[in-house]
Amino acid sequence: MARTDGPDRPQVERMKARRRLRWTCLAGLACAGALHAQSVQWHGYLDLRVAAVPGERAWSDGGLGKTRFGRGGNVRDVEGVLSGAFQLAPEWLASAELQYRPGREHPVDLLDAWIRYRPVSTTPWRWSLKAGAFFPPVSLENDAVGWASPWTLTPSASNSWIGEEVRTRGVEWRIEHRAPARTLGAVAALYRGNDPTGELLASRGWALDDLVTPWHADVREPDVYASQARSDVPVEYRPFVEIDGRTGWYAGVDYAGIGDNHVSLLRYDNRADPTRYQLYDERKVFAWRTRFWSLAGRMHMGDVVLVAQAMDGSTAFEPRAGLLLDTRFHAGSLLAGWDRGAWRPAVRLDMFSLRQLPGTLAAPLSEHGNAITAALNWRPNAWMRVTGEVLRVDSRRDQRLLEGSSPRRVDLQAQLSLRFEF
Repeated sequence: MARTDGPDRPQVERMKARRRLRWTCLAGLACAGALHAQSVQWHGYLDLRVAAVPGERAWSDGGLGKTRFGRGGNVRDVEGVLSGAFQLAPEWLASAELQYRPGREHPVDLLDAWIRYRPVSTTPWRWSLKAGAFFPPVSLENDAVGWASPWTLTPSASNSWIGEEVRTRGVEWRIEHRAPARTLGAVAALYRGNDPTGELLASRGWALDDLVTPWHADVREPDVYASQARSDVPVEYRPFVEIDGRTGWYAGVDYAGIGDNHVSLLRYDNRADPTRYQLYDERKVFAWRTRFWSLAGRMHMGDVVLVAQAMDGSTAFEPRAGLLLDTRFHAGSLLAGWDRGAWRPAVRLDMFSLRQLPGTLAAPLSEHGNAITAALNWRPNAWMRVTGEVLRVDSRRDQRLLEGSSPRRVDLQAQLSLRFEF
């Protein structure tokens, strides 16, 4: 299929207005459902944070830094998440999550919103159907409210990327077979949107941060990428839009055993047409064909929890006929945490890499690196969590040569968080 010109700026603004109207209506329906729900549960947190940050400019400010904060010195930050679960009937559950982060165009924005139908089952078999906007079931580490981890402030490289660029808007079907000692499950979903997913990963590389992108937020790319994108600084786009009218899918299987031991395997494919694009701020934002495998596992060994994840995939677009720019990416992590008492330390090792093809391109966007995250959590009660975390990222990204700096960089970030949970 040949590429087509996308909408002009007024059309883009009208599309934004329609999206905001849809989400406003969805939020209104959720509130109306809450008034008639059989039960309502509220969860969330308010996070107050200080950090000593590396000198390299953070990617969210247009740099090539691998951590959430950059430019050196100390920073203070505040954010929050509110999650509501509304049991409308025994078979019906609605859920929505809002994120608060000051300083953005929309300080309060939607992370996900969905409704699930799961009929009451009297047999070992149980099935459900979910519709709305939600995270794909990729992670066994980031399973808390707001795509957060109970172990560290900073997610693994793969889960950081999922929070930044991956969200599905569609329907998900799940079936389970339950037994006394284990549960076997399978999941499949069809969705729209997520067509630009992969652009940030290719243009910036991997990063480790807890910057979860809400639905109406722009994602910023490195300023040094502007010449390649034929754009002015800042280079921005929205990752959850539909460009080519094609339906993506994911499917997977999982096993849950005694003691919360768990293994899951997922295949994700957005089926994007890499030749199609739309205009955003007078720049062509392409649909990136993004596919990956994700394998995750969680195991309890007494009071020690091990959480592992591996991801392997590719993302590609075709800016002109016959020139397919393909980025192969790989990431893996292993976390060990102490799961008893008020003091709960955790340490995680990350390995990551990506390779841009064809290798004859002048712009050097390939990279490889590793990271070590060490966190100490203090939970004196159910509503407060104090976390100290040190993150060290050692990476070599050839793109830094375009900024006139060394391709290898070691970023060191320390954070202290006071989180009120409910």
